[in-house]
Amino acid sequence: MGGLKEVRIRIVSVISTQQITKAMKMVSAAKLRRAQDAIVRLRPYASKLTEIMQNVSQSSEVSGGNPFTKVRPVNKVLIVAIASNRGLCGAFNSNIIRTVNKMLREQYAQQHSAGNVKVLCIGKKISDYFSKNKKLFLDQRNDVYNNLDFEHVSQIASFLMDEFAKETFDKVVIVYNQFKNAAVQYVTQETLLPLQPPTEEATGKGAKAKADYIFEPSIEEIVDELIPKTIRTQLYKAILDSNASEHGARMTAMNKATENAGDMLKELRLSYNKARQAVITREILEIVGGAEALKG
Repeated sequence: MGGLKEVRIRIVSVISTQQITKAMKMVSAAKLRRAQDAIVRLRPYASKLTEIMQNVSQSSEVSGGNPFTKVRPVNKVLIVAIASNRGLCGAFNSNIIRTVNKMLREQYAQQHSAGNVKVLCIGKKISDYFSKNKKLFLDQRNDVYNNLDFEHVSQIASFLMDEFAKETFDKVVIVYNQFKNAAVQYVTQETLLPLQPPTEEATGKGAKAKADYIFEPSIEEIVDELIPKTIRTQLYKAILDSNASEHGARMTAMNKATENAGDMLKELRLSYNKARQAVITREILEIVGGAEALKG
C-alpha cells in the first residue's frame, strides 16, 4: 500500500501543477493580445519614419555632421541585451544569452579580449547572468517593464545617445527577440548607433528612392529632430517586440507543459490502477490460500 500512497500523492501534485500551467497559459494569452496589438500598431509608424530618414539622408549631406551618424573605428562596443524579468518562457532568455556570448567570441573577440565591450541588460534574467562578470556588465534597466511606454524607453535611448556622442562607445548594438507569432520568435541583432545609411534591401527601391524635397523648416532642423526620434523609436520597437515575444514564448511553453502534465497523469493513473489491481489479487490469493489451509 505504500506504493499506492506514493502514486496518489504524485497524481495530486501533477494535477495541481497542471492547473497552474493552464492558468499561466491563459494569462499569457491575454497579455500577448495587448502586446501584439502594440507592436503591430507601431511597426508601420517605425517603418515610415525610417523611410523618411533614409530619403532625407539621400537627399542631403547635412546628416553627415550629426554626431549620431559618425562612423568611427570600432574599438569600444556596447551591446544592449533585451530579455525579460520572468522565466518559465522556454528558451526565450537563454537564446539572448547564447547570442551575446557568440558575439563576444566571434564578432567582437578582439574588443572583448581588450576589455572594450560592455553589456547593458534590460531584463532581470539576463542581468542576473551578466552581472557576475564585473568587467563586462555595464548596468541594468529592468524597471522599464514596470511602465513600458515611449517615455521610459526614451530615457534609455537618451543615455545611449549621450554615451555615443561622448565617444564612450563607437558602436551600440541591440539584441532582442523579434516577434513573428506566438510560437516563433527570431533572435535579431541591429546596430542602433551610429545610424545606418540607407540600403537597397531596406528601401526595396535602390538608388531610385532618391528624390528632391522642399524642406520647411530648414533641412538642418529636420535632421536634428528626426535622427534622435528615429533612434528612440527603433529601441522602443525592439523592446515591444521582445515583450510580445516573451508572452508568446511563455504561452507556448505553458501549453506544452499542460499537455505533458496530461500525459503524465495518464501514465500515473494507469500505474495506480495496475498497482491497486495487484494488491487486490494478492489479497484474494492470500484468502484462498488460507481457506485451503484450514480445509487441510
